[in-house]
Amino acid sequence: MSTVWTIDQVADRFQEAAITARRLPPARVQGYASFWPDIHRQSWEGYADERIILRFAASPAAIDRFGETVRWLHWLDEEQRRLIWLRAQYVPWREVCNRTGLIRKTAWRRWQHALSLVAVHLNGTLPRFADVEIGLAAERVSLNAGKRG
Repeated sequence: MSTVWTIDQVADRFQEAAITARRLPPARVQGYASFWPDIHRQSWEGYADERIILRFAASPAAIDRFGETVRWLHWLDEEQRRLIWLRAQYVPWREVCNRTGLIRKTAWRRWQHALSLVAVHLNGTLPRFADVEIGLAAERVSLNAGKRG
């Protein structure tokens, strides 16, 4: 059974992806090493000069969904990606408008349009109007043929 994606579900998935991105370990340059000995501090020093950042690790399932969600961004242009990612990070609309140079209503409409584009891609192709018209014409022909006989 295939899932029908809604705009709200797509927005929730992008918000989950932003949270997962914050939970991933920071990127570090590999290959550098220090040959200085480690400094073993005393308990009374208290690490006052070092910031300790506590992170909750992302689950493997969340990381898989993150990778899938980020691939959805390829269906959008740069402005749409930026709008979606800003809102996924819970940036207030006023700040979004300042960063993008749009008024709030226009930013909201473009954000909604970008989410709907992703939902359309996820749900599959929509029927083309020409196909629908051909189908309706075929039904009319069959109905007319039935009335004649």
